[in-house]
Amino acid sequence: MKEILAKLLNHEELSREEMKNILVGITHSEFPNEQITALLTALQMRGVTVEELLGFRDGILETGVPVPLDCDRYIDVVGTGGDRKNTFNISTTSCFVIAGAGYKVAKHGNYAATSTSGASNVIAQHGVKFTDNLDQLNRCMDEAGIVYLHAQLFAKAMKFVGPIRKALPFPTIFNLLGPLVNPSQPSCQLLGVANLDQMRLYHAVYQRLGIDYGIVNSIDGYDEISLTGDFKVTTNTYEKIFSPADLGFQPAKPEELVAGATEQEAKEIFDAVLENRALPAQKNIVLANAAFGIQVLEKGQKSIDECLSIARESIDSGSALRTFKKFVELNS
Repeated sequence: MKEILAKLLNHEELSREEMKNILVGITHSEFPNEQITALLTALQMRGVTVEELLGFRDGILETGVPVPLDCDRYIDVVGTGGDRKNTFNISTTSCFVIAGAGYKVAKHGNYAATSTSGASNVIAQHGVKFTDNLDQLNRCMDEAGIVYLHAQLFAKAMKFVGPIRKALPFPTIFNLLGPLVNPSQPSCQLLGVANLDQMRLYHAVYQRLGIDYGIVNSIDGYDEISLTGDFKVTTNTYEKIFSPADLGFQPAKPEELVAGATEQEAKEIFDAVLENRALPAQKNIVLANAAFGIQVLEKGQKSIDECLSIARESIDSGSALRTFKKFVELNS
């Protein structure tokens, strides 16, 4: 580790293999906390490279619990988090809309870090028990079209750095890893990022991984399509700035996206969208995010208008709600 730190002090970049070995070493308690802290600080000051991010990803997947699902093509919809906007569970709600439309979803998530309600919070609020049982996960994917992977059951490396991350007053490379370490390794992903620097970084990472992807960023700083203004989308096939009007929507107001002050309030919005009784802005935001996820699954072969129609039908027909109820039934 001293050699690694000397490299970083000399402004050198680390290789993918070096970073993987460091992560594995951390899980074997090979390094004192002071050295890990120095490593994370140096990487954050310089900025993480694609190779370094991929190396830590390799290490987390290698030391974690794999989830080989009996399904060829499915998507994860996730945000990097940390945009400090305290929005309701837009990505998670979108996942059930996508599954309700007949597509397969493996949602990876955790408890909230900076907002009222993370994906695990809102799902646990419905009485769901998290599991790493592969038979149960595959049954849920087969019968409900969606599985939920609670990150703490799978990424074993994270517990070794938890206290260090809490003690540091800034985000680290681990904040960038969440969207990349879904233990089922989906071939499709829709990722929301909080700024365009992150969009460029993940764009390069996804190209290296060779998956079908969409990366979205609302220009006013949301790590999802907020419809509060223009937003940028980057995929395998195009890069474009959209306005809410391009999708046929009115601009949303920031206060219409807020999760509320409690987990119960966030749960109420989640339920209202799936039950088709939410505020128009709340429903539209979920439709927009679900539509771009569907477009990724369709390899860009369907227009965004077609994908919006598919997402809208999932909610309006009650299919998204039925899918969620089946999911809860299978996991309670």
